[in-house]
Amino acid sequence: MTIELIPGLAGVPIAKSSVCYLDGSVGKLQYRGYPIEVLAEHCSYEEVAYLLLNGRLPTREQLETFADECVHHRRLKFRIIDMMKCLPESGHPMDALDAAVAALGMFYPSDHINSVQARFDSAHRILAKMPTIIAAWERIRHGDEPIMPRDDLSHAANFLYMLTGREPDPTVAKVFDVCLVLHAEHQMNASTFAGRVTGSTLADAFSVVSSAIGTLAGPLHGGANEDVLAMLRGIPKGVDLKSWASERLEKKLKIAGFGHREYKVKDPRATILQRLVVQLFEKFGHTPIYDTALELENVMAELVGHKGVYPNVDFYSGIVYEKMAIPQDLFTPIFAMARGAGWLAHWLEQLEDNRIFRPNQVWSGEADRAFVPIYKR
Repeated sequence: MTIELIPGLAGVPIAKSSVCYLDGSVGKLQYRGYPIEVLAEHCSYEEVAYLLLNGRLPTREQLETFADECVHHRRLKFRIIDMMKCLPESGHPMDALDAAVAALGMFYPSDHINSVQARFDSAHRILAKMPTIIAAWERIRHGDEPIMPRDDLSHAANFLYMLTGREPDPTVAKVFDVCLVLHAEHQMNASTFAGRVTGSTLADAFSVVSSAIGTLAGPLHGGANEDVLAMLRGIPKGVDLKSWASERLEKKLKIAGFGHREYKVKDPRATILQRLVVQLFEKFGHTPIYDTALELENVMAELVGHKGVYPNVDFYSGIVYEKMAIPQDLFTPIFAMARGAGWLAHWLEQLEDNRIFRPNQVWSGEADRAFVPIYKR
């Protein structure tokens, strides 16, 4: 029987899902049927996380209960902190996050196979503790003690507080909250698929999210907003951007922040992020690198817009985070922190009608080889 190989499973459906709808031909992105533009404007990250996990928007009472549950789980066991203190300070924050999330499963074993309540308890713990882990690592690697979370702050504001020890400006907290909403879910990407594969084996939620984090850590999936900043800073001053971009395109060199496997128009999240950039500039001053980004976007629209190559979510997110004075190597862990809601929503969905993933292959080796004893080789 001839088996067709489809590299990267491009375009191959691997599950039915009601978590996220994406139509890249028109730039449509919806969580549980709600447009991302509406959610980003009207909902907090906690509200969006509830929507993703439960399939419906919460009532005020349901949201308060959910938020209280997550606040209750923000703190880390001291042994997790001790373990993190033993990690090399030079290690990447994604590796520290991956190690800590995986270790959480040893402290919170549960019967998520038969108990729906246990599944949601695990999901709440992971959502609540990931920001604490990231902020704690940022301080530990610089020789400082982690800052305890505050129960009176929102999910976004509390993370920024634990990172710096200062309660964030309300504008910064709101913009960061919207950033978390924009990154909370994005259909069947590599990390989500990895999480669903792990979940299909009936591994626990902590292993599921750990496998997704490990997948996101790969440079072909996460870290693109860091690359955008490095690229923009590396463009020589006074250079003709059209000539610069044309030369890179001719050499088939990557221009970070442009193009997406799914979108053939501008990523709707990039459009929202641009508005957030402007909000920050109005309050805290302009960043010249943004002017370069805008000019490059116009140049790229002229050069490759007809090919469906436009800015993706990473093109402006790094500029937003940099304006908030967030360390550059925390950009991808923050991505993971936000995407936790989506990963867990897919895990819960996978368990509803689970079947372990077991794909096929196209054999490319020799068959029926004659064995030669070692003394004759």
